[in-house]
Amino acid sequence: MPPLASLSAFEAAARHLSFKDAAVELSVTPGAVSHQIKALETELSAALFIRRHRGVALTDGGTALYEALSTSFQTVSKILEQIRSGDSENHVTVGATTAVAALWLSPSVIRFWQDYPHVKVNQLAQDTAFNDRSDVDFFIRYGRAPGSSLPHTQLYRDVLTPVCSPTLATKLKGATLADIAQQPLIHLDTHDSSWTTWPAWFQALGYTGQVPVQSRVNSYALALQLARKGAGLALGWRRLVHPMLNSGKLVALDEHAIPAPNNFYLVGRADEHLSEGAQSLKSWLLAEIQDGSV
Repeated sequence: MPPLASLSAFEAAARHLSFKDAAVELSVTPGAVSHQIKALETELSAALFIRRHRGVALTDGGTALYEALSTSFQTVSKILEQIRSGDSENHVTVGATTAVAALWLSPSVIRFWQDYPHVKVNQLAQDTAFNDRSDVDFFIRYGRAPGSSLPHTQLYRDVLTPVCSPTLATKLKGATLADIAQQPLIHLDTHDSSWTTWPAWFQALGYTGQVPVQSRVNSYALALQLARKGAGLALGWRRLVHPMLNSGKLVALDEHAIPAPNNFYLVGRADEHLSEGAQSLKSWLLAEIQDGSV
């Protein structure tokens, strides 16, 4: 076996497709990463990367090695985590964006605990990619991750519809797209470019007029709060905001509802690499969605 340092440097560089980003993660210099990878390529007598002017790409051999190492490192990380926790089978870590965690995942986990009170569930909420988090069993993602080697299990396709306060909904009854475009629209700015924006929503409905930007927020929860207070319209993900619609805090303008362009997925380790608790949570979440409980 080649030295672990070389394999670790290669895995990080392959995951980021960047020697520089791998160096930041490993707290070494890009030159050190390059040296380790060059030593590995020399030992294997094969190139693992195609060096380009603006970055690197994996060769076929490099891709095969990365897939093997990625799975192996995840398994080792999971075992180490289980050893630290002292519970090898009833421990699961699941990730989601802050919006998905607050509006859907957390309430689902509370219901899950009613059936599986012995399973320890750790939730991680962040609005950046989870692909490099080896401590996460699986995470919820909107849309497929380009080039990801992780298994994707389809959850559901949501519906996009404007949502607002009951008072504003009464005023906008029967409103056209042009009428909606003239209302204060609460725009969401996130690091994840896969989320549908107001301009994209209007475009999908064939509207070609101007879509003014009067208000921007970086939190979906804040966007919904502003909409509830009558400050404008938020772009609602119907399944996520379902409790607010049921309670009457928000009203959906469903005459302009469209299917979301992408599905939500459960992304993470293959089932054979999940603990018993993680498998239980995954199966439970899928069953709850299929039953239409949420």
